[in-house]
Amino acid sequence: MADKTKPRTALYKKIIFILVAAIATIALGSLNPEPVQAQDTLLVWPDGAPGAKGNTKADKPTLTVYLPPEQKANGTGVLVVPGGGYAFVSMEHEGSKIAEWLNSQGIAAFVLDYRIGNRYHYPAPFDDATRAMRIVRKNAQKWSVQSNRLGIIGFSAGGHLASTIGTHWSKGDPNATDPYKKLSSRPDFMILAYPVITMTERYMHEGSRNHLLGKDPDHALAWSLSNETQVTPQTPPTFLAHASNDPVVPVENSIHFYEALRKAGVPVEMHLYEDGPHGFGLAKDNPYLATWTTLCENWMRHHGWL
Repeated sequence: MADKTKPRTALYKKIIFILVAAIATIALGSLNPEPVQAQDTLLVWPDGAPGAKGNTKADKPTLTVYLPPEQKANGTGVLVVPGGGYAFVSMEHEGSKIAEWLNSQGIAAFVLDYRIGNRYHYPAPFDDATRAMRIVRKNAQKWSVQSNRLGIIGFSAGGHLASTIGTHWSKGDPNATDPYKKLSSRPDFMILAYPVITMTERYMHEGSRNHLLGKDPDHALAWSLSNETQVTPQTPPTFLAHASNDPVVPVENSIHFYEALRKAGVPVEMHLYEDGPHGFGLAKDNPYLATWTTLCENWMRHHGWL
């Protein structure tokens, strides 16, 4: 008599193999989202940036728009602020790559290329980021973003700029002649990865401070831009990720900001990794660090932004 169990066993093995392969494909797709194309690149200041020193690319901050597929869009938008120590802007590693990840989650992304030192000091980067927040808010309907679901994500010195927006935002002036200045620049949430936060303590990143404020900055200005000192109950909910042994930006930057947010009653979640380099971005080549994006997605889902 023929053994009828062998064909059945082979069929089961084939089905299991197909299922495992499908699951692996989905997982890899999540870790490695499809490359996206920018829909548009806008001048942040079409009529010239305030205090512009020339008419070159370095004098013209831009905002690059990345929109998710229409059927996937969920109404959330995020202003992406790459790092670079206020000396350069990491437009791919912490810009377009971050936009790809956000788009894969149905989130519209807006990557800011802001003015930097030594050509520009504060307040130029802050002005650029403030204007960018208002540009996205004013064009929210055009880009299928809800104006009350607009966050900001920053990396390293970009994390300092993002947290400056989150702690020094303006509610807008309804009597302003400039229509953008009528709008609030407050993000609805912040995501900060290995951020520079302080400008005064021994935990500061000296390069970022020097490029933003100069080598001998006014103490009051440096204090006001140490954002752990500027937290209020109105500071947006925040997600923090940092490596405990970060050799460039000490983890105390995130820890002190976390403590200030908790003291003010601001919703905050922080994930500290035992080991990791500075500037890990999406960390696609490091499965250990790469978990931060999933943790961040869960946090956004918890708050209803996903």
